[in-house]
Amino acid sequence: MADKFGVVVIGAGAAGLMCAAEAGKRGRSVLVVDHGKKPGRKVLISGGGRCNFTNYDVAANNYVCRNPHFVKSALSQYTQWDFIAMVAKHEIAYEERDHGQLFCEDSAKDIVNMLLAECDQPTIEQRYRCDVHDIAKTEAGFSLKLNTASVECESLVIATGGLSMPKLGATPFGYQVAEQFGLNMVPTTAGLVPFTLHKEEKEAFAELSGIAIPAVVEAEDGTTFKENLLFTHRGLSGPVILQISSYWTPGQKVTVDLLPDLELADTLATMREKHPNQSLKNSLSRLLPKRLIEVLIERGDIQDKPLKQFNPKEIAAMAAYFHQWQIAPNGTEGYRTAEVTLGGVDTDELSSKTMEAKQVSGLYFVGEVMDVSGWLGGYNFQWAWSSGFVAGQHA
Repeated sequence: MADKFGVVVIGAGAAGLMCAAEAGKRGRSVLVVDHGKKPGRKVLISGGGRCNFTNYDVAANNYVCRNPHFVKSALSQYTQWDFIAMVAKHEIAYEERDHGQLFCEDSAKDIVNMLLAECDQPTIEQRYRCDVHDIAKTEAGFSLKLNTASVECESLVIATGGLSMPKLGATPFGYQVAEQFGLNMVPTTAGLVPFTLHKEEKEAFAELSGIAIPAVVEAEDGTTFKENLLFTHRGLSGPVILQISSYWTPGQKVTVDLLPDLELADTLATMREKHPNQSLKNSLSRLLPKRLIEVLIERGDIQDKPLKQFNPKEIAAMAAYFHQWQIAPNGTEGYRTAEVTLGGVDTDELSSKTMEAKQVSGLYFVGEVMDVSGWLGGYNFQWAWSSGFVAGQHA
């Protein structure tokens, strides 16, 4: 005999647990299943173990999606303020960091424990280490196998996430379900991910590993971010690189302003008046890490000589170099270190108000499995809460 439920949620991450809790509050019998040993694995490691759970400032333009309007309904039905209220209700201490980012003061475990407490309802059951297979549409809803057990449900919610961080159990399962039921897919790539560099640049900049500088980075489509840039053994990282990576495609260059808070031409002109015999290296080392300047001189990108020997045209060229430093990444570090997956289930296949598939009644998709990716800064979690909430009102 098959176990019967109103709702089966596949995936015990942020969006899945949120959806289960909301469906349970409506009196629905809910089964949450996951192939892992425990819930919320990605939540636990997020934000350096402190979980950047939302942001004070959330808008549709903080998301990458082929249909930029798709996210608006869910974000308005369940806002960052609604989630902050839940955090407050559970007496979780949190702090604001740069750009309105909210983190747990203690541990990301607080958020997982909160979600599990919300799911602690008599109508909600959880099963782990479950291999889900043989999903089929029935007259009443869906049938599926969990390991060897047969289960039937009226509504099926896919909350299995994307491909990022396979060591935490990421799989393409959700995409396979979408394709099984004929839903269109947007091709997937790694997002919020460090860049790797071509061999020559990688070798030149590897010794700068660990050096971080504030920078403005612009993608070829005109998108810009201002945050720290970090040199690594493999290439470039830091918040500004992770952000811009979601707007970069292979073969494109990115333009970096290494001195976003000053006009280098004016600064060098002033320095030249005051210290005409000072070398360019020593002058620039007041503005940027000395080792970076040395590497650029060694590469022949800039020429070291006393400031008085630079004519206005050379100073203008120098300023342009530092304000518009162009780099063509070799690629990214891929899903191994990516924080999100770009692409996924095409949002044109889903109702923006309920997350239900338009052509398959009772089938819902929530969270990262669909073609919605947030910026760094708590936006992906807010999408998990908002999409999970609205599906939980209807599933």
